[in-house]
Amino acid sequence: MSIFGTLSTLRNWTCLRTLESEIIRHIRDFIQCLGSGFCFVGNQHRIEVGGEEFFADLLFFQRDLKALIVIELKKGKFKPAYLGQLNFYLSALDEQERKEGENPAIGILLCREANKSVVELAIRDYTQPMGVATYRTADELPENFRVLAPIIEEVPKMLDAGELDNGEK
Repeated sequence: MSIFGTLSTLRNWTCLRTLESEIIRHIRDFIQCLGSGFCFVGNQHRIEVGGEEFFADLLFFQRDLKALIVIELKKGKFKPAYLGQLNFYLSALDEQERKEGENPAIGILLCREANKSVVELAIRDYTQPMGVATYRTADELPENFRVLAPIIEEVPKMLDAGELDNGEK
C-alpha cells in the first residue's frame, strides 16, 4: 500500500487537524507506507521553550537512522517562514528530547506546492537535516502514472477542504 492509498481512505475531514486525527486512526497503515523502522511518537507533540508551548504536527522515531522525524503539514504553497518553524522544532527536540547515541532530529515539510528555486535558497544555510516535499494532483501526473490518479486525487481534496484552525497551514 502506498502513502497515497492510505490517505485516500481518509475522506471525511475539513482541516489539517482532522487529517492528523485520521492518520492517527490509521497509524499502522501510515507507518507501513513510510517504510520499516518508523515508530509513532505522537501528534501535536508538545514542545515547551521559555515557558511557551509549541506543537509539532506528527512525530516519529526512525530506528535505523536513530533519529526523531518531525512531519509538518502545510495546506498551501511553501513559504520560507515554514523552515524557520521546522528548524526551531528540530533544535528544541535535539536539546530537550534527544538521547545519548541518537542522531539529530530530521524535519519533513509537506506542502501543496513549492517553487524549487525558493526552496533551495530558503533551505541553503540551515544546518538541521530538513526537506520539503509536495504532492501532485492527478492532472499533473505523467501519462504512465495516470493509473494512480484515483489514489492521488484524494490528497489535494483533503488538503484543500475547509478552513484551518490558525489560518497558517
